[in-house]
Amino acid sequence: MKHIARKRFGQHFLSDPGIIDAIVRAIAPRPGQPMVEIGPGLAALTQPLVERLGRLTVIELDRDLAARLRQHGQLDVIESDVLKVDFTQVAKALAAPKIRVVGNLPYNISTPILFHLLEHVRVIEDQHFMLQKEVIDRMVAAPATAAYGRLSVMLQWRYAMEDVLFVPPESFDPPPRVDSAVVRMLPYEQPAAVDVALLSELVQVAFSQRRKLLRHSLGRWLEARAYAGGFDTQRRAEEVAVSDYVALAQELAPA
Repeated sequence: MKHIARKRFGQHFLSDPGIIDAIVRAIAPRPGQPMVEIGPGLAALTQPLVERLGRLTVIELDRDLAARLRQHGQLDVIESDVLKVDFTQVAKALAAPKIRVVGNLPYNISTPILFHLLEHVRVIEDQHFMLQKEVIDRMVAAPATAAYGRLSVMLQWRYAMEDVLFVPPESFDPPPRVDSAVVRMLPYEQPAAVDVALLSELVQVAFSQRRKLLRHSLGRWLEARAYAGGFDTQRRAEEVAVSDYVALAQELAPA
């Protein structure tokens, strides 16, 4: 029976064989590697992955799709909202120090998923995700560009990222109304030590009034904390490098 894409789950199923092959080549799965796929859907990407891996863990929220996937002898199915999945425990269950994570992420909750995975980054070897092209543009954006923002800073602090493949709407069924792309995310082995909650808060404050100079937003936030350092608030939020935000967070909460 044909599965009808469910709008509430943000379902758009990959159907272009050429694009699927290009994604699998970008991921480069090898036999025996512990891998987790988010949102396998109709298994368009799942099947070529598991053929190369031998076994694959998948996370699927849709009850009907999860039941269908369980019939596949090489898949371990976690039927759950991905935001409730403890990836550290998944790695432990797979007896793996680190896991690889892939998926065609639901575009309506892609940013929360990225931040959820950030909490488990210590057990992740790499991530390959299909996302809305606009989101990937923000993830990899350089300072002093319109796309540079909170997402850029919070992810670039922890990952080296690369936009590896453009995916047009007609590669899906049904086609989304946006362009898509595939991003590669490699966690840094030795990232700058920082209080993540503090970094997140200060970056959020900084970009809350991105058209104004930082003295109107972050400057007042720093004054409330009796900050007496040399951080330059005569700039706009998008002009500040990731390393400068990280250094400020370290200055405010020294290890």
